[in-house]
Amino acid sequence: MKKSVGVITLGCDKNRVDTERMLYNLGCGGFDITNDYAEAEILIVNTCAFIEAARKEAIDVILAAAQYKAGACEKLVITGCLPQKHADELKDGFPEADAFLGTNDYDKICDVINSLYDAEKAVKEESEAERAKKSPLERIITTPPHYAYLKIADGCDNKCTFCTIPSIRGAYRSRPIDELIAEAKELADTGVKELILVAQDTTRYGIDLYGEYKLTELLRELAKTDICLIRLMYCYPELVTDELINEIVSNSKVAKYIDVPIQHIDDRILKLMNRRSTGEQIKRLFSKLRENHIAVRTTVMVGFPQETEECFENLYEFIREYAPEHVGVFAYSKEDGTPSAKIKGHLSNKTKAERVDAIGKLHLMNREAHNRAAVGKTFKVIYEDVDYDKNMFAGRTEYDAPDIDTKVYFTSDFADVGEYYDIRITAGDGYDLLGEKV
Repeated sequence: MKKSVGVITLGCDKNRVDTERMLYNLGCGGFDITNDYAEAEILIVNTCAFIEAARKEAIDVILAAAQYKAGACEKLVITGCLPQKHADELKDGFPEADAFLGTNDYDKICDVINSLYDAEKAVKEESEAERAKKSPLERIITTPPHYAYLKIADGCDNKCTFCTIPSIRGAYRSRPIDELIAEAKELADTGVKELILVAQDTTRYGIDLYGEYKLTELLRELAKTDICLIRLMYCYPELVTDELINEIVSNSKVAKYIDVPIQHIDDRILKLMNRRSTGEQIKRLFSKLRENHIAVRTTVMVGFPQETEECFENLYEFIREYAPEHVGVFAYSKEDGTPSAKIKGHLSNKTKAERVDAIGKLHLMNREAHNRAAVGKTFKVIYEDVDYDKNMFAGRTEYDAPDIDTKVYFTSDFADVGEYYDIRITAGDGYDLLGEKV
């Protein structure tokens, strides 16, 4: 069956990898992949449902996608976290959708679509010889060609009281090291230079498979491939060990960067969240990362039940004093079925919004101070895009992850996408930097 399929993906980069694998399966199933949603005969929306804002976005996109049924679209399929968590409500609320697949059913996408057309299964049985020739990648990369995400595990065993991920994604499941190395080599062969390691908790990697934490060993093995730079995301603070820090510092292929979502710093709130670190332990960790010149991204949550003004001030002062290079802030969302939903003392939306705004403004001040300190210094910057309004090239340093962190806008006679250039910083520009090619 020859049908064109368009896929809209929402949520985090872990969801992106799921979409990339689904696109690969669709290609193997004989479907044509298109980026033109208006021309797609089948539309798939891969959703996120982590918090209320993510669910609202998913619902809005599903409703917008349903409008294509007045044109070329024949079938609408909803996949991912939203149907995994709210399958029954979705079936009642979205009669326009023809099928729903949860997070454990991505590999069934071809069978489901074929069943909608009452067609025979398009994917033929593979011979052993064909399987031997098959690429270990099994993804269609949707990022720019010079970087890609490597999903090293799925699921989560951390029982944070506010989080629905364990109920959606299940228990923590690491992928074998040899499988990850094979995929990394395949990515390097396609031209990928930067590999971004992701999971719900990357620091827990290997404990379920090998009986011990294996992230440091994985980094060492990945460094033996032709990948130029390896970036760590989603590291839980209590598992950022001295061994891991030393590996980041000493391994020339590991970015001097780490993403450590702390959620809060106040001990009372951390306990209510069922986080295992104390505020003092987090402060010691951040001091150690700073001493080792490792750039830090963190995520914090404001407005958790019983977060008093004093609790919030403790968090505010931590961000002011430790000034992480990158901070994401979001408001607590009351999720049905989570322990925190039953805690007394929920805050108003107004208070939560004010606290998000306060942390956001504080972080911008910190970022501007970081940028002033960077003026006159020279950094290696990977070129990624052109900003026609600024009439400048745009890229990142190793201290910045794509899409979410600081950009470097620079002038040059020429630049090739995915290549590194020495850029001297000439000024700060709000959250970003301006510079010129040396």
